Amino acid sequence: MTEAEAEKETVKAAPDLAALEQEGEIAADYVEGLLDIADIDGDIDMDVEGDRAVVSVVDIKGGDLVGANGEVLEAIQELTRLAVHRQTGERSRLMLDIGGYRERRRTELRELGTKIAEDVKRNGEPTSLQPMTPFERKIVHDAVAAVGLRSESEGEEPRRFVVVLPA
Repeated sequence: MTEAEAEKETVKAAPDLAALEQEGEIAADYVEGLLDIADIDGDIDMDVEGDRAVVSVVDIKGGDLVGANGEVLEAIQELTRLAVHRQTGERSRLMLDIGGYRERRRTELRELGTKIAEDVKRNGEPTSLQPMTPFERKIVHDAVAAVGLRSESEGEEPRRFVVVLPA
């Protein structure tokens, strides 16, 4: 690969901040419309984290838009991604959070991944966790790696789960 080709690859791989901001704006408008239809009050924050737009509904009042285990949140996120795709023609990796659920879940999963990895390190036995979303599995994999162990995902969606392996 020539230097010019390598530079093109680097540019292609770098996130397009303007496109991600546009995704966030489209998503925020869509979510705001949903909140209006449901007559639910909430403020919307937009951000870009790494290579994805992040839209958060904060100070939400009324209605359970997270659901059991985040199921309603996941559904709204998918609908929002479809709305973004419809307007941009591009696949969206948008992350939606409502009422801080994802941040709390991220903390819980980091702690779980660390605890399970330490247990596996101590007893030498692989441990399987409950099925999780790709977002959740990534957090657990990162926590396990931070302890110095390996983990793998097994199973088929939506029953895909993490297995923590001894060294």
